[in-house]
Amino acid sequence: MVSERNLYITKHVCVIGAGPSGLVAARELRKEGHTVVVLEQNHEVGGQWLYEPNIEGEDPLGKASFLKVHSSIYASLRLTSPREIMGFTDFPFLAKKGRDMRRFPGHSELLQYLKDFCDWFGLREMIRFNTRVEYVSMFDFAKFGRDKWIVRSKEILSEKVNEEVFDAVVVAIGHYSHPRLPNIKGMDTWKRKQMHSHIYRVPQPFCNEVVVVVGNSLSGTDISMELVDVAKEIHLSAKSLEISEGLSKVISKNRSLHLHPQIESLYEDGRVQFVDGSWVIADSIIYCTGYTYSFPFLDTKGIVVVDDDRVGPLYEHTFPPSLAPSLSFVGIPRKLIGFPFFESQAKWIAQLLSGKRTLPSWDDMMKSIKEFYNSRDEAGIPKHNTHDIASFEYCDKYGEHCGFPHLEDWRKELCVSALINADKDLEAYRDSYDDHELLQVAHESPHYTQLGPEAFDV
Repeated sequence: MVSERNLYITKHVCVIGAGPSGLVAARELRKEGHTVVVLEQNHEVGGQWLYEPNIEGEDPLGKASFLKVHSSIYASLRLTSPREIMGFTDFPFLAKKGRDMRRFPGHSELLQYLKDFCDWFGLREMIRFNTRVEYVSMFDFAKFGRDKWIVRSKEILSEKVNEEVFDAVVVAIGHYSHPRLPNIKGMDTWKRKQMHSHIYRVPQPFCNEVVVVVGNSLSGTDISMELVDVAKEIHLSAKSLEISEGLSKVISKNRSLHLHPQIESLYEDGRVQFVDGSWVIADSIIYCTGYTYSFPFLDTKGIVVVDDDRVGPLYEHTFPPSLAPSLSFVGIPRKLIGFPFFESQAKWIAQLLSGKRTLPSWDDMMKSIKEFYNSRDEAGIPKHNTHDIASFEYCDKYGEHCGFPHLEDWRKELCVSALINADKDLEAYRDSYDDHELLQVAHESPHYTQLGPEAFDV
């Protein structure tokens, strides 16, 4: 008797990266019957969540073509979402005795969760650690036909170089490692300390300094609040002076923390001048200005490009139409509940590679991409925010491509509740909340009860 799986195609697939998106991609590909090799440059799984305290020798502004430190996690970082909405659909992010049991745990607890996930599903056997991908390119179609990829990697410890051929490549390297910097007059000649938050780890080096923090998003506000205890003054520069209630409370409580508009210019004497004409003499500037997409190893002969943080053309933020499904990306979208979405991407990729599902025609995919770009332009959304989703509806619609269930209502409501609470009280929202009814619904859902908590004591 022929099994249903045997009716489909088995591919040899390279997954680049063993962070959350890479791990779930490896699992889904293997479940679909493919053979998988995961190439990971670090010594352990986790990707961005593998904290690296040693940033010696790193380019402070991250302008170097090669960054030796992948993680941008700082020592005190805690999750901005409750653990209940994190985690993959069949492996909840449970609180475990003897570990960080807070609803908004520190970064090391999420790393432990990823290690648990990896061990529970037996993924380590597919991963080659300390292996950096240096070059990925299509083979000569005339010689080898379509959908063949050459992957060149280097074993970091031995410096041995390997070249291998794969039927498909899944890029899952994340997008929080390559700093995005503003263009400020005088930035290249300012003599004092400048750095991107990518290499910020602890506040102590800024003791008694006057520090300008550029950007009031999550990292900017977190770092500013942490510096209050050690720095002489903190000057937070924001695009808009219309700030959240939570940030306003923090500033009113701390006499050393000041809000300013954007920077107009930097001067060699240490002066930082803002667009309203005010200025300060600063010792350090920390740019909390986000990250850009970068795939320095990927050679698609210009088919896939990064243009002002728009990676494209990508159908549904995942597939370049001319190369799909043999080349795909997991984890490009931002501003969504990441782990379940990565899981739906991985399922779709795995099913397409096996032939269980098919993509629309090239023309239809390109039409969809152009319509999406036009809709963003008409809405006045900058190109560099192309992959900011911020839509539960989109995530649910995406899942229909591969039979992935819609996000549970409790998960959506807990996500919104956390955002509202953070907006109101930046300092306390992780430890003070009033969503106990939602929590009970979450804990009674199949997400938690189908296997039982004891099943995950790995």
